[in-house]
Amino acid sequence: MKKPKNRSRGRSWLIVLALALLLFFTRTSWLGWLGGALIESGEPRRADAILVLAGDAWGNRIRKGGDLSRQGYAPLVFVSGPEGLYGFHESELAIRYAVKHGYPQDMFVALPNTARSTVEEADQIVPELEKRGVKSLILVTSNYHTRRAASTFRKRAAAMSITVVAAPDRVFDPANWWQSRDGQKQWFFEVTKTVASVLGI
Repeated sequence: MKKPKNRSRGRSWLIVLALALLLFFTRTSWLGWLGGALIESGEPRRADAILVLAGDAWGNRIRKGGDLSRQGYAPLVFVSGPEGLYGFHESELAIRYAVKHGYPQDMFVALPNTARSTVEEADQIVPELEKRGVKSLILVTSNYHTRRAASTFRKRAAAMSITVVAAPDRVFDPANWWQSRDGQKQWFFEVTKTVASVLGI
């Protein structure tokens, strides 16, 4: 009577082992999908303005916004900038960085704020954009942040046409994010924030 149970357990372990091997040998595909799931990025199209979100200390977001304006997609680049960087707002430092790298000062408009999350950033910035008559917007942020940022801003600016364009990130590459510790951390933190956003936390 015990033999059938042992055989059943043996088969169960074989199935588990086969699944584990399948996951291992196909990891490049499904881990790449998990990285790509964080991203929403479309082709840019002409808009009233560009908005560069805060949170990139390396300058990729502000340079992407400046490049899009140079290419004629929008005349102005609004720059979000929370306070707290040694007495400066991030928007002030980002614009200084852009000007240092050859972008004209009058291309940018600083939007200093007190936001500590993407939700707070949208809550403070959307009314300001609406006050300025912005009806179409190119939203620029880091690749891993695009899907959550797009969802957050569209909920708060339902009447505004929003196109999201991804800026490259220094540590997160959706095709191989799991191969570096920084990439793994970035993916984990973004997934955690996405879940928290869905739950309203």
